[in-house]
Amino acid sequence: MNTVLSRANSLFAFSLSVMAALTFGCFITTAFKDRSVPVDIHVSKVMIKNVDDFTGPRERSDLGFVTFDISANLQPIFDWNVKELFLYLTAEYSTKSNALNQVVLWDRIILRGDNTKLNLKDVKSKYFFFDDGNGLRANKNITLTLSWNVVPNAGILPLVMGSGHKSLAFPESYETAKSY
Repeated sequence: MNTVLSRANSLFAFSLSVMAALTFGCFITTAFKDRSVPVDIHVSKVMIKNVDDFTGPRERSDLGFVTFDISANLQPIFDWNVKELFLYLTAEYSTKSNALNQVVLWDRIILRGDNTKLNLKDVKSKYFFFDDGNGLRANKNITLTLSWNVVPNAGILPLVMGSGHKSLAFPESYETAKSY
């Protein structure tokens, strides 16, 4: 009844229970913390082209180019339970065919110990700003938002939106130059 294996199993089960309780205690100390910080987004250049879309039935689609500045102090987000932040800049807009379009333009991972003060100038989109039609030309209500996922050591992955948004309008005419 009290063999070595039985005692080892009891010790292992008790150790796992203690570790689970400690992990939950660590999670609960930061579970309700506000992870939002002010973000300043400034757009310095907006350009639009009408290009061939090779993914569909050979129609032309809008391709937007955005140059932007981002400044934010992300230091208040970091505490002992934050391993890294996954930042991403999204553009939200509506067209005749879709009530809500969301496109990720840029992203970055900030690890614990990295510089947490963002001061980026003249950053170009990392990913294509493609619309599946002609919904970008003369669109007056495109909103840029910086959001982030907090990757904790223990607990849930909260999705947080920054407290600063930037609305912009795309031009009425297409750009014909080859460079961006």
